[in-house]
Amino acid sequence: MEYDEEKVAEYVLALLYLTMHGDKYGVRVWKGMDWDALNMLYEKGYISDPKNKAKSVLLTEKGEAESKQLFEKYFSKNTD
Repeated sequence: MEYDEEKVAEYVLALLYLTMHGDKYGVRVWKGMDWDALNMLYEKGYISDPKNKAKSVLLTEKGEAESKQLFEKYFSKNTD
C-alpha cells in the first residue's frame, strides 16, 4: 500500500506530544514509532538523531512547539 509519508510523519510528531517529558538535557519523547517517520522528523529538525541506543530522543524547540500545535489540531475536543 502506498501512503503519504509526510502526513504520517506529521501525525507521529503530534502523537509524540503524549510521551513528552523533561530532563536535564531537554524535552524527551519515546521513540516507539515508525522508523521512517522518525528519520523524516530528524531530517526536518524536529528531533535528535533516532539512531542511538536510547529509548527516547530529544525534541528540538521547534519540534516541541510543532508537536503541541499538531496534537491540539488533530486531537483536541471541539469546545464550540
